[in-house]
Amino acid sequence: MELELWLVRHGETTHSRDARMAGWIDVPLTARGEEQARALRPLLDGERFAAVWSSDLRRAVASARLAWGEPTVDPRLREISFGSLENEAWATIEERHREALTSFAGFDAPGAETLEQARARVDAFLAELPAGRHLVFSHGGVIRLLTREAGENAFLPTGTVVVLDWPARRLLRRLDNPVALPPPFVRD
Repeated sequence: MELELWLVRHGETTHSRDARMAGWIDVPLTARGEEQARALRPLLDGERFAAVWSSDLRRAVASARLAWGEPTVDPRLREISFGSLENEAWATIEERHREALTSFAGFDAPGAETLEQARARVDAFLAELPAGRHLVFSHGGVIRLLTREAGENAFLPTGTVVVLDWPARRLLRRLDNPVALPPPFVRD
């Protein structure tokens, strides 16, 4: 089955700008995040997709609308739930949790979703996709869960697009946003 995923990390938010954990907190895009989303439009112009999807969190939906148009919303595309760590500054989080998120292994914060639970949620979404090219507006953690299987283990800057041949687990290309910033935390 041919399944090509165009994965887009939403534009900048106050939480991504200020190195705060957002997870399932429904924060909006900043003005720069809106600019990043609009900057994707020419990169996506002329592409054809079987469907366009978005997380149900407004930062992803707004990015989709500004970059492409109206998406089909699916909550399974939400960021990983960080539980009690949501809204916390990266610098104040216990070292063991920062290490688990940096290495993307063994994350177990109180009330949080494990990486395995998040992966099962995303896998359920992917299992229902028909063949074809799909444009997916989501979050850094979700995209990292998928790109790791293609040999890419980086936390992408806001507004970045990566294209995967999903059955082959192969990265086809990466489209950096002209107004993207490097991520403020969770670096490899």
